[in-house]
Amino acid sequence: MDVNDVVQERIAAARRKAENDKRRREELAAARKRGLAYRHAQKLRNLANSLNNQTLAASGAH
Repeated sequence: MDVNDVVQERIAAARRKAENDKRRREELAAARKRGLAYRHAQKLRNLANSLNNQTLAASGAH
């Protein structure tokens, strides 16, 4: 192996690492987006339930 072969191997390894890092960031971003959407939907459900409970309490119904 000469120096050019070593350099080419290092370049290829760096490209593989960059591709793997990019793929991992994309997967984490997708998971984060799903989690944010779930938390937002849960917040809206909790808010709706809270408003329903306040309305029932104000009307005297149980």
